[in-house]
Amino acid sequence: MSLIRKAFKRLHYPADVIAQCVRWYLAYSLSLRNLEEIMAERGVVVDHSTLHRWVIRRVPLLDKVFRQRKRTVGRRWRIDATYIKVKEQWKYLYRAVDTTGQTVDFLLTARRDAAAALRFFRKVIRHHGAPEGVTIDKSGASTAALATVNADKSEEEIITIRQCNFY
Repeated sequence: MSLIRKAFKRLHYPADVIAQCVRWYLAYSLSLRNLEEIMAERGVVVDHSTLHRWVIRRVPLLDKVFRQRKRTVGRRWRIDATYIKVKEQWKYLYRAVDTTGQTVDFLLTARRDAAAALRFFRKVIRHHGAPEGVTIDKSGASTAALATVNADKSEEEIITIRQCNFY
């Protein structure tokens, strides 16, 4: 039995109601109380705390299943970090894009330093495997993080690094 079916088995509410609520919460900018009101209009009485538990329990499972079904990514990546505003706070968005333009992965972090870059590289390699080569900007943090990643690898597994000022 699939992971998703096991997660939705033996519940008080029907699985399609739970899946719909989780989907709406993730897809649209709805609060849990807004979602509670929408479901009440449709005849389903559910508390916002129950909706929150559904989201907390189901999202990691859905993420795992979706990552398994995601297309494979290319073996050469472009990696950059940009500064964006999220809820009135400035954050760094690390992202990796393959040669076809498909987003490989991303990480939102408060700092742009070697530790954050290393965390991003380890995350993306854990989920998608190591690339043959990466193109990065002249950031010292990315260079140091890739040097740390390459230090653990043998000669044929080393990730080639290409640096440029602009993409």
